[in-house]
Amino acid sequence: MVSRVIELVMSGRRRRALVLSLSVATPVVVCALSGSLRDRVSTTSAALVLVLCVVVAGTSGQRIAALLAAVSGGISFDYFLTQPYHSLVMSDPDDVEVTVLLVVIGVIVTEATMWGLRQESRAARRSGYLDGALRAAENAHRPDMPIATLVRFTAAQIAEVLGVSACRFVPGPVHDSRLAVLHHDGRVTRNDRTLDVEKNGLPVDGETALEVRRGSDTLGHFVITSASAMAYPTAEQRRVAVLLADQVAGALTH
Repeated sequence: MVSRVIELVMSGRRRRALVLSLSVATPVVVCALSGSLRDRVSTTSAALVLVLCVVVAGTSGQRIAALLAAVSGGISFDYFLTQPYHSLVMSDPDDVEVTVLLVVIGVIVTEATMWGLRQESRAARRSGYLDGALRAAENAHRPDMPIATLVRFTAAQIAEVLGVSACRFVPGPVHDSRLAVLHHDGRVTRNDRTLDVEKNGLPVDGETALEVRRGSDTLGHFVITSASAMAYPTAEQRRVAVLLADQVAGALTH
């Protein structure tokens, strides 16, 4: 298991290094080839290709890769495609303007691409949360579903949604005053003090309880553990966890 984790980490680092290297090298190659064919390739066409290089680098999900591509493209454009050639000195103000615009456009495209990737990631997470809640609701209404199986499934879904290491169900109300409490409005409190979960994460020096209630009765609670890895669930994630916990209330009552 440890060797597999190390292998995945090293693989991720190699991929990141390859992406960064290509982000720097590709604009240089494009400008070098355009410079050798400057009689047939206009500087405008070369600039558009450089913008495309930045967009491709941005789709890797690494902001630094896209920024490196933009800077590399600006410097390479200056060196290979502006007079005096093979020099970082530009004599034509129009060339200075094009180079600056190339870097600015690259930065703008980078931020727009990263924003799109973030929105796509959020949409995928929301879809996953919804699927989990729907499956939990379906399981809760299945007459042949053993309660123990439903509880284990729900605990696994809560752990996945919150990004924590473990979650287990304990019958009855919370008796341990050391536990933080995840309330049904998404707040997390400890000793009557509200915790800033999105900034500081769920407690790692203790556990967090999520009660399963039916009216005024507490049927049990899920104990959430995040000791092995910091978890920073958003308010939306916490409310989804509450919704999942509520699905078992009816089954426990029956």
